[in-house]
Amino acid sequence: MIVRPATASDAGPIARVQVISWQEAYRGILPLEYLAGLSVYERQEIWAKSILQEMPKLLVAEIDGQVVGFLAMGPCRDDRAASSQHEIWAFYVEPARWSQGVGYRLWLASRDILVECGAGRISLWVIAGNERAIRFYRSAGFVPEAGSKKPFELGGVTLEEERYVWELA
Repeated sequence: MIVRPATASDAGPIARVQVISWQEAYRGILPLEYLAGLSVYERQEIWAKSILQEMPKLLVAEIDGQVVGFLAMGPCRDDRAASSQHEIWAFYVEPARWSQGVGYRLWLASRDILVECGAGRISLWVIAGNERAIRFYRSAGFVPEAGSKKPFELGGVTLEEERYVWELA
């Protein structure tokens, strides 16, 4: 497995990984119609722009020439966040590669990059009910931030998300 910075040619594979991951991870959380309507093409456009602008920074995990996971990271998007606060904006591994170390390798590579950039605190948001992701983040050293739970709407349903944080010891 290779973990490397994303290039322009990775936008399509990143979008594919995101869509199939959402369709599996959020089954039973989001309506099936919403999940079925996710568009690789639309997400490819978004990721192509991100890669071009280098914001957020993107890493991909590649096995045998295929992108099987990705992680997007950057400064914390909160208003007035300190420069030492960074955030994982998106983190997905294709379902066929879950529990095979792909996510962990992406996490370690991103953590090293963010710490080099001055991160003392790294956060991410997790949708309630995504138990697989929550178990993974906890095993990677993230803890829920007290009082961070907040509702939001997606796909015609109200969901709740919670911020998890990792702090440099």
